Amino acid sequence: MAADSKTEKATPKRRRDERKKGNVFMSNDVIVVLGLVGIFCMLRLYFPVLIDTVRDYMVRTFEEAAVQTEFTQDSLKSFSYNFFITGMKAGFPLLIVSAVLPILAVGIQTKFLFTTKHISPKFNRLNPLQGIKKLFSLRSVIELLKSILKTIVLVIILYNILKSDFLQITKTMDMDLAISSGFMLNMVFQMIMKVILVFTVIAGFDFMYQKWEYEKGIKMTKQEIKEEYKETEGNPEIKGKIKSLQRQAAQKRMMQAVPTADVIVRNPTHFAVALKYDMEKDTAPIVVAKGQDELAFRIIAVGEENGVAIVENRPLARALYAECKLDRQIPAQYYGAVAEILIYVFRANQKWSSNR
Repeated sequence: MAADSKTEKATPKRRRDERKKGNVFMSNDVIVVLGLVGIFCMLRLYFPVLIDTVRDYMVRTFEEAAVQTEFTQDSLKSFSYNFFITGMKAGFPLLIVSAVLPILAVGIQTKFLFTTKHISPKFNRLNPLQGIKKLFSLRSVIELLKSILKTIVLVIILYNILKSDFLQITKTMDMDLAISSGFMLNMVFQMIMKVILVFTVIAGFDFMYQKWEYEKGIKMTKQEIKEEYKETEGNPEIKGKIKSLQRQAAQKRMMQAVPTADVIVRNPTHFAVALKYDMEKDTAPIVVAKGQDELAFRIIAVGEENGVAIVENRPLARALYAECKLDRQIPAQYYGAVAEILIYVFRANQKWSSNR
């Protein structure tokens, strides 16, 4: 039932966690095919060099044996050394290709992940019941079917090649060694190429199956997604309370700045924007508070209590509220309209001061 309830695709965090555990998507058949392709191409290109290397070694060995009157420890060492060097020259490139390409195939599929999770000892692996479950799992059945299919394919290819070239194979006994060797080599290359083509098709299906099985294995339940969200983003209720407290704190700081304003532009109670302008410090008026509806009413009330000039200008109040940011200068397009209001306010304040 638990597996049936896992209906949601894995989240990026789940994928990262699975990757840390070493659980990544990979098709072994792709690795095998890439290795076969590399070895096949290398043999096609490198075979003439390989033949020349072996031939030169054989000629040199027989020439030395012809003049050698007796085998000594030194001659045996020389023979062993030459045999080793020739073997390295002949086989080293093939070993490199056969080793590097599978590693490259694994790296491409796993994005070059290196982990020791799978090689660390786990006692549950010794549980015979777990072994029996794996033996009869869908993965095991698929792997068995693939192995049977590969064996059948190999037998069919080998049978067809031998059947079609049987007469020619028997004739090679009467041919020159070079010609017969070339024929047999060409036949082997044809067989390998056909095997690679069929294995490539099998690897394609295996790739899609492994991808499907991996995605299915890391699926999540709705509850798991909710719990993950709580872990990464926090509890939505607590997060909402924190945001509410932050808004209240910001509003409190804003209301404390209202008494420092030079003028409040209102519309008439729906919008209110408090502006401050210090001619010695500021290049343009700064918005120290702004609000709508109830908050606008509170800004106006605090302004009245502290003797801040209040000017009603409906279009300007609405525009400043919509386009101005708190604690930022007003946009340049409102310099003229705001300047007229500030000049009026400053003159009124000067007149009031002189009357006192």
